[in-house]
Amino acid sequence: MAANTLFLLSLPPKPPYLSPPYFIPPKPRSFSIHCCLSIKQSTNGQTSTTITTTTNKALDSLHVAFAAGGTGGHIYPAVAIADELKLINPTSKFLFLGCPNSMESTAIPSAHFEFKSIQAVQLARPFLSLQNLLLPYRLIKSIVKCYSLLSEFEPHIVIGTGGYVSFPVCLAAVLRRIKLVIQEQNSVPGIANWVLCLFADLVFVAFNSTVECFPRKEKCVVCGNPVRLSLKGLVSTAVSRLHFFPGLVKMGVSSEEVKVILVLGGSLGANAVNIALLNVYSQLLLEHKNWFIIWQTGLEAFNEMESLVRNHQQLLLTPFLHSMDLAYSAADLIVSRAGAMTCSEILATGKPSILIPSPNVAEGHQFRNASLMADVAGSRVITEDELDSTTLGTAISEILGDENLLAEMSERAVKAAKPDASAEIAKHILCLVN
Repeated sequence: MAANTLFLLSLPPKPPYLSPPYFIPPKPRSFSIHCCLSIKQSTNGQTSTTITTTTNKALDSLHVAFAAGGTGGHIYPAVAIADELKLINPTSKFLFLGCPNSMESTAIPSAHFEFKSIQAVQLARPFLSLQNLLLPYRLIKSIVKCYSLLSEFEPHIVIGTGGYVSFPVCLAAVLRRIKLVIQEQNSVPGIANWVLCLFADLVFVAFNSTVECFPRKEKCVVCGNPVRLSLKGLVSTAVSRLHFFPGLVKMGVSSEEVKVILVLGGSLGANAVNIALLNVYSQLLLEHKNWFIIWQTGLEAFNEMESLVRNHQQLLLTPFLHSMDLAYSAADLIVSRAGAMTCSEILATGKPSILIPSPNVAEGHQFRNASLMADVAGSRVITEDELDSTTLGTAISEILGDENLLAEMSERAVKAAKPDASAEIAKHILCLVN
């Protein structure tokens, strides 16, 4: 049986606004598709190659629908791809489909994209649960709604980046015979993307090892995870640190002398990480007068943490960080869950990290992500069973106290990063549409 793999022969030039130290609003990217190379490999080992030349004309009325939701790990890759497509073709129109009263219902409009809500269909675990008795009915109802919305918008392509909400949207796209691509952020795909791979035209994956996990390997393209454009043009470290700690000037401390620990619990927070840090932050800051902590607690845990944490000039407590470019730029070390997008952003910004994978994520995604990060970037991994104030404090002290180790971890992270993932994905999408 023949397998088709799509390759593109030219990368769009890296725009000047991605160069440090400041992020400047981007101009439309000049883009042209010179040719698409189709390779057909048959079972007898013979390979035939066909080159199809296309014109330099971009689609003036490109319509793209996205299915993404649940967590930032699914939402921000979709936004990054949309931003890249908008740079290439400013006249493109985008529609995001997600759940009402959810993270995506606020994050997408704030990114200046159109958002419409649908009801997600969540598969309960275990599969033979009573909660799944009505699953077929709810799925059909959601697909009908998605079918209607796609009929109104008439997209040229649908892009699914994960979350329960993506499954009915992508199935509706298949029924409407709309081109479909999916993007898998994790090292091992979830059930939804594994099934959708059978119908998708292309599957974008972040890791080479992920290809082996899909039933249709010939559809997979290894691109890395697309990260937000703002993270590619980080502001200077000094400016970022003064943004979070304006009192540095009064304290008479130079930003170059400061060490900043950025603690991220993920977009929904992490209770175990919060508790471990709660019992060690005071000791760390007492012993190291030039150490500072930016602590994102998560929205649900913020009030409780705020009531337990003493005000400290070396500590910033916040429920959520909107300026992640500033946060990454300010940080010397990141303590975080091991969500796929967080891992990709750590690599893209070249930051040393301590990863605490969540045991509550399906298919063990975060543990596998953390293991890969340990291999490629030297990240320190602490399982939740091992996590307490002592193990966390010791790991932070060992890394921040060793300049050579910090430099080595940073260098390995930069080498493992794939900063042009969104541009490569956008290029494949446009070639597929053409």
